[in-house]
Amino acid sequence: MPSLIECVPNFSEGRRAEVVDEIVRTVRQIDGVTLLDYSRDETHNRSVVTFAGSAEPVVRAATAAVGRAVELIDMEQHSGAHPRIGSVDVIPFVPLGATRMEECVDLARRFGEQIARTYELPVYLYGEAALRPGRRRLADVRRGQYEGLKAELGADPERDPDFGPKRPHPRAGAVAVGARKPLIAFNVNLATDDITLAQRIAETIRESSGGLPAVQAMAVQLENPGQPRYAQVSMNLVDWEQTGIARVVSEIRQLARQFGADIDHCELIGLAPAGALLEVAAEALALRGFNADQVLELRLAKDR
Repeated sequence: MPSLIECVPNFSEGRRAEVVDEIVRTVRQIDGVTLLDYSRDETHNRSVVTFAGSAEPVVRAATAAVGRAVELIDMEQHSGAHPRIGSVDVIPFVPLGATRMEECVDLARRFGEQIARTYELPVYLYGEAALRPGRRRLADVRRGQYEGLKAELGADPERDPDFGPKRPHPRAGAVAVGARKPLIAFNVNLATDDITLAQRIAETIRESSGGLPAVQAMAVQLENPGQPRYAQVSMNLVDWEQTGIARVVSEIRQLARQFGADIDHCELIGLAPAGALLEVAAEALALRGFNADQVLELRLAKDR
């Protein structure tokens, strides 16, 4: 695979399809960028857009998308189940192929400084691009969410951004920009609407509570009109080679059954590495010695 950079901005809008479509259209207009996926969730009130290319077109697409989101999304009117600090909540850059993490770190820092200046946005660097140890975890950057940040920014020096003004943008709030490995956004919807059970499970499995390594988890009550109510365990698997999908699902199923519940269905948000999904197949089929070269299309792609 050639040197590529994936960008996965998350926008604080999942209910107005026309707004999400406009942001996606903005990305599609940039030559040299491939739109890989996009999705929106009404309960979370959040959309995730995934695109990839070489550094320069990816930066142009991300910059244009930020501009449209600043115009179209007003955080003063926003509510939703997912933590967020701004109209564009987070913009990660992910190395693919021969791209090194150091390249994404440099790109994230330059991009963060650029959009802070262009749009007068407070920008926080996180992940591998963080300049402060206490900002490596996205959850720490998001502490207090938009409302908390709005109250603290300018009053507490610990909340000063890495770039941009020491005040929230009046409509767009702030944004976290970072560099990271491929992340799997994965939701498990329980066959119950008992949010207390989902909270108990999320607390048990997330790394910050002493649970599974490289797992971030929270509970969400799904209440979409015309659909069944579910209690959801919403997760980010930040390093699937430490803790993969199969292990997480197995752990949640065991915990749910202890309380007389089970899993109804699961959701993959956006894209996942092939290796992570092949691991699930190997686990489900109890395959021994299985490897990616046994997948026909992947084996053929190696010789192209």
